[in-house]
Amino acid sequence: MNEIRSVCIAGAGAIGSLFAGHLGTLVQAKVLARREEHAARLNAEGITVSGKSQLHADIHAATSPAELGDVDLVIIATKATAVEATAKTLAGHFPNATIMTVQNGLGCEEVVARYGDWPIISSVTFMSGVRHSDVHVEYELDTATWMGPWLSGSATFADVEQVADLINRSGLKAEAFEDLRPAQWSKLLFNSSVNSIGAITNLPHVKAFAAQNGVSDLGHLVHAMMDEGKRVAEAQGIELYEDPWEMNVKAVSHGSTGEDDYAHVFSMLDDVRNERATEVDWLTGAVVREAARLGVPAPIHETLYRLVKAKELSWQQDQPH
Repeated sequence: MNEIRSVCIAGAGAIGSLFAGHLGTLVQAKVLARREEHAARLNAEGITVSGKSQLHADIHAATSPAELGDVDLVIIATKATAVEATAKTLAGHFPNATIMTVQNGLGCEEVVARYGDWPIISSVTFMSGVRHSDVHVEYELDTATWMGPWLSGSATFADVEQVADLINRSGLKAEAFEDLRPAQWSKLLFNSSVNSIGAITNLPHVKAFAAQNGVSDLGHLVHAMMDEGKRVAEAQGIELYEDPWEMNVKAVSHGSTGEDDYAHVFSMLDDVRNERATEVDWLTGAVVREAARLGVPAPIHETLYRLVKAKELSWQQDQPH
């Protein structure tokens, strides 16, 4: 991988804006935007980051990759549901770039690889922010992005280390792995459980997700679902980097306020509340598919997966008069 002098962020939501703003202080930052008005504001005003960072970066933005020129690194920061459309847009462009995916769940790298032979870096991120406008994002949770070479592609660990170094120098946090799967599956099993349960119960990440005192406590279901997922990972020979149950307990115990009134709203719950397609196929559905492939029973994941899919189906039905 050549020295990184320019970066394109495809998808400038909260995560993409954090990458663009921070990396734009070190290298030329470009944004592939979906809306013309978004691109126009970025070109005129750049990106301002507040919160845990206080910075501003100039941005070159456009709605077509042909208008951005070549780059060294492309970070696809969309939701998993938008990766296919994004990869189609990127096809035939950025021939010298390495692409990094930053999505929840499994399978986005395979989608990207269908549209070009770029070296691909897999990553998952725990950082979060609040996007106040097209040109202003607040940096809230400053935890690391975990990254490693996609094992079916041509990216090397040295490539990953170079990208991680750039991200760390920018003021964000990154950790490079030769094999990302233990870390990737840790976050997958955390997300496949809490996101799907939150989507069905309409609960954000409140303390009930870790409660196991009474027979009716929700934590029993969360724990059992995570244990089921661990058995799927174990059947693949994957030793988890972190325990998803401990991640869950830590998250509900050390939130920004520690109060349920300010609990984190899962992305899948936000999608359900707004009747948008969720990432369940890449999260809970991914565990279901791997379990079936390996012959490992996963009835809790199957149940939650089908319930979320039924919830999505309900929005498409004619409502009674």
